[in-house]
Amino acid sequence: MNVPRIVLKAEAVTKKFGELVAVKNVTFEVREKEIVGLIGSNGAGKTTLFNILTGNLIPDKGRVYYKERDITKLKPEQRVELGISRTFQLTSTFDDLKVIDNLKLAYFKIYCPSSLLNMCLSRLDGIVSEKIENCLDTFGLRKIANRRTSEVSLGEKRILEIAMALITDSEVLLLDEPFAGLSEAEIDEVLAVLREHAHRHTIVIVEHKISKIKDLVERVGVMVEGEIIATGKIDEVLENPRVRRDYWRVEE
Repeated sequence: MNVPRIVLKAEAVTKKFGELVAVKNVTFEVREKEIVGLIGSNGAGKTTLFNILTGNLIPDKGRVYYKERDITKLKPEQRVELGISRTFQLTSTFDDLKVIDNLKLAYFKIYCPSSLLNMCLSRLDGIVSEKIENCLDTFGLRKIANRRTSEVSLGEKRILEIAMALITDSEVLLLDEPFAGLSEAEIDEVLAVLREHAHRHTIVIVEHKISKIKDLVERVGVMVEGEIIATGKIDEVLENPRVRRDYWRVEE
């Protein structure tokens, strides 16, 4: 059986903020087309590691690789050009624009040279109508396409943000707490979209609780005090003695 190749990897990365060691000698890898969860309590270091993967932070030690290419010092926009997109814990949509215009803007920020961006935007409808139309259908956004983004629900904004990341045909999608602030019904809507795209893309999800992602991810890593203390399939990780002691705080 062929083992999917590693597409994204942090190798022995460390990041300090003053005397605080936020990430300590962490190695974390993601294989092609798999869905991986990264969980941990507040302050565990998962967001710092996430920002190292996306280029928002440069590690003090260690390297980051994308398909064996060293991308440790590449900026976030350079990683997007390679095929790595992310969403944020707080939605990063443009609320004054219509939903469909958010998709158009996301598309042209990647495919139109910055010097020609204004011209591209003025010719938007005629140039990428098929791409935009397909995206509206794929993500179930057609019914709200012409609504101002400030008027849609938070769950719909999350789905729009994921659509904005994937309209660029990114291979790797990193989601920073995509369920933050959502109702249970909205979480179900976002999960349905993610399941629809399972195995079309490589997906990394940062989350607080296993319960939110246990039926979605194939593998999970658990961070505690800047270290990944366990990684593997959900059932294995749940029974890991250190996870039970240090993450769940279960006394044996």
